[in-house]
Order: sequence, then C-alpha cells, then structure tokens
Amino acid sequence: MAYLWKLITLLVIFFSAKEVAARTKLYSDNEQNGICKLMVDTQGYLCEEHKVTTEDGYVLSMQRIPKGRSGETADRPPVLLQHGLLMDGISWLLNSPNESLAFILADNGYDVWIGNTRGTNYSRGHTSLTPDDSTYWDWSWDELAAYDLPATFQYVHEQSGQKLHYVGHSLGTLTAFASFSQDKMLNMLRSAALLSPIAYLGQMSSFLARSAADIFLAEELEWLGLNEFNPRGEAVVGLLEVICQNPNNNCSDLMTSFTGKNCCVNSSATDIFLQHEPQPTATKNMIHLAQMIRGGKIAMYDYGSTEENNKHYNQPTPPEYKMASIPANVPLFLSNGGQDLLSDVKDVQTLLDSLDDHDRDKLVVQFTADYAHADYVFAVNAKQVVYDPLMAFFKLH
Repeated sequence: MAYLWKLITLLVIFFSAKEVAARTKLYSDNEQNGICKLMVDTQGYLCEEHKVTTEDGYVLSMQRIPKGRSGETADRPPVLLQHGLLMDGISWLLNSPNESLAFILADNGYDVWIGNTRGTNYSRGHTSLTPDDSTYWDWSWDELAAYDLPATFQYVHEQSGQKLHYVGHSLGTLTAFASFSQDKMLNMLRSAALLSPIAYLGQMSSFLARSAADIFLAEELEWLGLNEFNPRGEAVVGLLEVICQNPNNNCSDLMTSFTGKNCCVNSSATDIFLQHEPQPTATKNMIHLAQMIRGGKIAMYDYGSTEENNKHYNQPTPPEYKMASIPANVPLFLSNGGQDLLSDVKDVQTLLDSLDDHDRDKLVVQFTADYAHADYVFAVNAKQVVYDPLMAFFKLH
C-alpha cells in the first residue's frame, strides 16, 4: 500500500500543472461553443442558453428547447432533465432526435430544460472563485441536492410559470431523493421519473466500482490535493492504471465493467459520447459516493472524525437522508435494469422497501431485465421501452 500511494503522489504532482494549461483553453472554447450550438441547433431545433446562479455562488448553464421540430411552441408542462455522475446535459442529446429523450419530449409538446451540475465543462462559473481555487471543489452531492437542484427548479418554475416534471438519471436521482426527503421543491413538482435510481449503494455489484471505493476514491486523494476529479486528466488516468493492475478488474471495456452489459447502445453513439464525456466532478463528491458504497447508508458527507462531524452537523455522525420521509403522495416513476451494476437490483429493492408506505397510485415501478446503466440514456430502443411509458406517466400528472 505504501508503494501505491507513493506512485499516486508522483502522478498527481507530475500531471497537475500540465493539466491546468490544457483545461484553461478547453473551458474558454466551451464558453464560446455552448451545448445549444454544438448539439441542438445542428438537429434543426430552436435552443436557448440560460445561466442560473446557486445560493452558494456557482453559475450553472441550462439549455431550453421550447419547440419541437414542427416549430410549434410547447403546449405541455416543462420537463427538467438532470444527468448522472461524470456526465453533463449532452448525455440527453447524443442519439438521433428519434432516440434522444430531450428531442422526443420536445416533439411531444413539452417545454424541455436541461441541467448541468457545477464543475462540468459548461458550468464552471462562480461569483468569486475559479476552478483553479481548491475551495471551488469543496462540495459533494450534498451541495448538489441543497443548492444546484433547487436553483434549477426555481429557475424553470419562474421562467415557465408552471410546476414541472423531473427526469433524473443515476446521480440525478440521488440528488432528487435527498431533496424530496427534506421536503424541498415539492411545491414546484408535478412528478419525477428516476432512471437507474441511485440511493442505497451497499450492495453494488460492480467489482471495479467497489475496488475504486476502497482504493481509487479513498480519502487520501483529497489529502494529496487532487481537488478536481477530471476523468480525462492524466493524473486520474494514471490512478486508473494502478487499479487495472488488479487481475480481477477488467479494464478492456471500462463502461461495461462499471455500468454493466448494456444491451442496446449503438456503437456510433459511444463514439460521440467519448467526444464530450466523461465530465469532471469534485474529488470530494467521489469520496462521498465511496463512503456510501462502504457504509450502505444514504448519509451526508462523513468528515472522518467525531470532532469534524460535530463542527459541521452538531452530531458525531453524518445525518441520514430518510427515503421514507418522501411524502407518500409525490408521483414517482422508477425504472431499473437487471444488468445494471451501479443501480443494483438488490439496492433498488432496499429503496422500494423504504417506500413501502407510498401511495400505490403514485408509484410506478418498471423493471427491464436486459437493461444496464447506460441503456437508459443511450439505448436505441429506449423510446419504446422507457420513454413512452414515462410520457404516459407524465400525462397522468
């Protein structure tokens, strides 16, 4: 283990300075070429770029598709799409218009809004900090639930004058569960569709992810000063190479090793995906998820000692998010897959058990045996399998 951390230290020190210059140019280019210009205008849809500032100062980009290809203005309620971990809003736009959820919703008359969490390429702004400041990266999904999601909800609500439907994938479901359990945003919500729901992680079956939780994402990374977790950065690539030395980890197909065997992802979509994803997040966010895998609870970030937790929470252990606290009358559509190694079937069942008292007519549960994690965003048949039932659920609410 000592040798491992010596190697990690050298990798981080060697590559961190080199990455800064490359990132500076990349983010400058991104500011000039937003998601609308890159991914929506080219498909013949009207698209608007928006900015929203969170209570703690992060400036997030949002995209709005107010009309379908027909040119008719949306006559159905707004829908907010929230991406998963190491992704951004482009994930809803990678397939053809007939296969991508954002375009499908717009063509069905919905006012479509796409969110991008802090730290991703199009949400790098802050009222006083820059991404080169370590303080900029001092957050986990606790802050996404407490600040990012409420800010985007409020913005869409104010712009549209209506309550909204919500669609989250992966981490976008966890932040919603956490917020809803604390009675946030529910006055602005019509219904929520949660795809590949991430809540409990203690039984996650991805050996690679579990291995990462023990080593790759260990708290020592933060101690080493790796504030930004950039999957494209050479420091993280070097760390991944260390993990892949374990013969139990199959690194020849990282997506399958992490997410499960996706049944229906077009290889051409994977090529486009790699042009835009994966996206950065905070190392603290990755540590928080690792804590959930190791501990099996949905709790706030653990600062590692009774003293530090008392400073932040006035109690020796982090407070838990209680899924049973989500009001029983909130309309929920949950969809999980039998091949998903991140949203594991056993963990999803634990979540459903915690929602046992939910109103039966307000909870729809869909299970697709051959779907894995990425199928919910990239599968060529997702419209028929998931999105059509999802829109039918929206029409009921």
